[in-house]
Amino acid sequence: MKAQLLTGIRQMQLCEVATARIKEPTDVLLRLEWIGVCGSDMHYYETGRIGSQVVKYPFIVGHECSATVIDFGHEVSGLQKGDQVAVEPAISCSQCDQCRAGRPHTCRHLRFLGCPGQVEGCLSEFMVVPAACCFPTYGQITLQQAVLCEPFAIGVYAVERSGLQQGQSAAILGAGPIGLSCLAAARAEQAGGIFVTEKIDARLAAAARAGADWAANPENEDVVAQMRQRQADGFDIAFECAGQQETLDQAIEVLKPGGKLMIIGIPREERISFNPDLIRRKEITLINVRRQNHCTRKAMDLIAQHRVDLDDMITHTFSFAATREAFDLVAGYRDGVIKALIRVNA
Repeated sequence: MKAQLLTGIRQMQLCEVATARIKEPTDVLLRLEWIGVCGSDMHYYETGRIGSQVVKYPFIVGHECSATVIDFGHEVSGLQKGDQVAVEPAISCSQCDQCRAGRPHTCRHLRFLGCPGQVEGCLSEFMVVPAACCFPTYGQITLQQAVLCEPFAIGVYAVERSGLQQGQSAAILGAGPIGLSCLAAARAEQAGGIFVTEKIDARLAAAARAGADWAANPENEDVVAQMRQRQADGFDIAFECAGQQETLDQAIEVLKPGGKLMIIGIPREERISFNPDLIRRKEITLINVRRQNHCTRKAMDLIAQHRVDLDDMITHTFSFAATREAFDLVAGYRDGVIKALIRVNA
């Protein structure tokens, strides 16, 4: 089968690799249909690492995908050949203390698609995953929407973990796919006022179309001052989705006393910092968000029920052969890109 392999920093090559095969009775063989290009893929493409996770070349990245079931092991139930599925990229052990506590996303033995040292990703024609990672679409959402369920489930989990209540205010800093996912999830929970900041005007416009009550570019105006003027008491919750020191600082500034900072973006720096005096006096709660915990099906249902519309996030599509072009586009934030999708089996 063909696969796109990282072969060095900003280097990618279409190669023939060993065909994926079922090995375990709970395995499912998938034909990949659509693959999304994620910000974490960019870390590996541009720097070869995320923190301690360092790529050993060659390596297949990618974890946002939809697929068709081709075959499965004898212990698999609930799936049929030909089923279209969204894929949960986290593979947990189901046995450790974290899994037993309902936290498979922090499983002691977690493996994640496209994560160095764990398991290769989905940028290939075929792939084998455990049946537990396959969520049938039941024809209720498209294969392109099924790809979006991976980042959207992160937004759903972030909002769920924040405890956002109807009528509460929310600031979202960064309007890439994760920020827009948080926006959609917060709107579905009937947040009382959602303010968004973003440096890329095309993404800012997408946030406005998606229902942000106010949106602004921090390179053009003092967003902290503007947000304080419009929300004098401060925000109940801030979702930091850019992974930048400046957006973390801005979030702390605009939160009300007793507010919550949801840290979702992945910083490229090895360390970030906070003003201890400010977060102490405000008694700000800092909450890290790691991927999506039991939220994939909820994300799919929100789309299927038309409670959210994420189609506007898909701005570019590429053929499998043009995967490197897709990565270069996303890496350069070019042409107003929000989410680029790759069609594997055209």
